[in-house]
Amino acid sequence: MSGRATNTPGLVLRHPDGSSFRFDPGALCLELLPTGGPGPLSYFEALHEPADLVRWAEESRLPGGLGPGTGSRSGDGLAVSPAEVADARALRDALWRITESRVREEPPAPDDLATLNDAAARPSLTSRLTVGGERSWTPGGTGTGLLSTVARDAIDLFTGAYAHRIRSCGAHDCRLLFVDTSRPGKRRWCSMERCGNRHKVRAHRARLTAPDGEATDGEATD
Repeated sequence: MSGRATNTPGLVLRHPDGSSFRFDPGALCLELLPTGGPGPLSYFEALHEPADLVRWAEESRLPGGLGPGTGSRSGDGLAVSPAEVADARALRDALWRITESRVREEPPAPDDLATLNDAAARPSLTSRLTVGGERSWTPGGTGTGLLSTVARDAIDLFTGAYAHRIRSCGAHDCRLLFVDTSRPGKRRWCSMERCGNRHKVRAHRARLTAPDGEATDGEATD
């Protein structure tokens, strides 16, 4: 499960073992992936009911105002049905496979492309400007509109200037995906708080135990 980090970019991911760390994947569509996924990733499933998808929307990098609806699909906030939760899981799993295919420089599966494009073809959430100069959302938003917004963000990412910077975490036991939007373009880890720090610790221990003059693993790169 994830939560928005206070005053810092990205989400706070909470592992089922109780540990947590900050993770900024750099794009809205990639923020959906840590809610679960296909195969072994189903262990992390967090989208079980409509409230879970609403909570994810509130904690995502979308601007505020996507709270729960008032009991009808035309009410204020975001109204999500059980069927739309199932659609969210299907889109998320397709995004996992498409993004990993992109990292491997392989073409995506036709069925996954169809899932993404079908979601993007639906009407998306509609934003509006408030008196205070902030972005809010037109009342009556639905789960389908949310998923369309996510799918369109994915298409923008895969066809945009940072498409070549979509990467998988450099740790051998981590599958988290991110887009490196930093100026130097040298990001290697999902999070320096987690995999980057663990690599630094391992490299430090290796230097302490290596015979004098023997080369060890290189330093971690943020």
